[in-house]
Amino acid sequence: MDPLSQERAPVLEALNRYKAMRVVPFDVPGHKRGKGNRELTDFLGERCLTVDVNSMKPLDNLCHPVSVIKEAEALAADAFGARHAFFMVNGTTSAVQSMVMTACKRGEKIIMPRNVHRSAINALVLSGAVPVYVNPGMNRQLGISLGMSLDDVAQAIHENPDAKAVLINNPTYYGVCSNLKAITELAHRHGMLVLVDEAHGTHFYFSDKTPPSAMSVGADMAAVSMHKSGGSLTQSSLLLVNNQVSEGYVRQIINLTQTTSGSYLLISSLDISRRNLALRGEAIFQKVIDLAQYAREEINKIGGYYAFSKELINGDTIYDFDVTKLSIHTLDIGLAGIEVYDILRDDYDIQIEFGDIGNVLAYVSIGDRVLELERLVSALSEIKRRYAKDKTGMLSQEYIRPTVVLPPQEAFYAASEPVPLEQGLGRICSEFVMCYPPGIPILAPGEEITPAVLEYIQYAKEKGCFLTGTQDSAVNKVQIIKE
Repeated sequence: MDPLSQERAPVLEALNRYKAMRVVPFDVPGHKRGKGNRELTDFLGERCLTVDVNSMKPLDNLCHPVSVIKEAEALAADAFGARHAFFMVNGTTSAVQSMVMTACKRGEKIIMPRNVHRSAINALVLSGAVPVYVNPGMNRQLGISLGMSLDDVAQAIHENPDAKAVLINNPTYYGVCSNLKAITELAHRHGMLVLVDEAHGTHFYFSDKTPPSAMSVGADMAAVSMHKSGGSLTQSSLLLVNNQVSEGYVRQIINLTQTTSGSYLLISSLDISRRNLALRGEAIFQKVIDLAQYAREEINKIGGYYAFSKELINGDTIYDFDVTKLSIHTLDIGLAGIEVYDILRDDYDIQIEFGDIGNVLAYVSIGDRVLELERLVSALSEIKRRYAKDKTGMLSQEYIRPTVVLPPQEAFYAASEPVPLEQGLGRICSEFVMCYPPGIPILAPGEEITPAVLEYIQYAKEKGCFLTGTQDSAVNKVQIIKE
């Protein structure tokens, strides 16, 4: 068989060979293939526990792969059109951090949108890189942040010609895409690397009905959450590299933060899921697109809700739209997105991805069926009938432009003190404040606590958003830099 045949799954094959060998384990993990922890084995199953094994010669080593993992990564690179693919078992957070740390050293600039996932700003804290923020476009009707304008990126490059890289969040959680190809070509003309947080874009590689993928337009690196739309286990992701990015150097950067005890449950799930998508991805994602479109049409028939799609495309800040994303605006029925989220979960046993101030996202993927979507549509209709009210006085903006005073690393490690939220007004924050999901910071280290930021945080708390990032678990206090 061709060694690069997408029919193969080298890690799965190696694990099956290993199970057939009946090896006596005097290594870790200590549960010894489940025999030492019967309760865990009963819960997860013996077949699962027997492959929760340690790195060894027949199974390769994730930190320095030379055999089956190396083969599996080569197959992933081939399937995704990359020069190399790295298996990531610390989530896409680790992949995003590895991209930034590969491109930028302490004090070097990186151009990026401010509506990034916290992992990108965490990477700045770790590396000492300095952000040049491009504020995303805004849709005032929906209250959501959009993609990056090509002109805004060009202006940032003009003002910061010494920047090392441009990071693009594509697609956003809501499905909005920037002009990825044009931004990539622009950055490359100025000698900058292009990094793409493609956490929600696994399917872009396997369907011509979706926006273009990062690798297809020539980006240098991309972080891809296989576990989101690709079907692998939670926490498993890919880091794709292209062009002249050094594979060996990227591996060294990854090994600074990724575990030395890579889980073979996660590794094999990447291998198996890659094979599934390579062989059947086009048909799989056509089904997902059809399901999302069906649900979108049915929800819009209810009235009051707005499940948005390609009609928003404006050729710039919404250059394209990911039609698999079932993003729904809720404010016109007088309910915040987080309120609809809570009602769906508590009253209807429907768990959607997230709700924010004005929208909810139902994540449609390879595991969904029409029956579940019909249940969601029916629940939304009933929620409108039971709970709709006047929307007067509701906040609508999901994104607030930050006032950046200090680089994230400097602010994060500065001497700080806790103060009640309202007493932080006008001071510089030294920690994160964010709603999770989606994990986009309302405040990041080094930013001023403005009246708009304070109003948003207090409103989000009142509406029941799950706020995270602060030392104070109740989020009544915030760490501010000592004066």
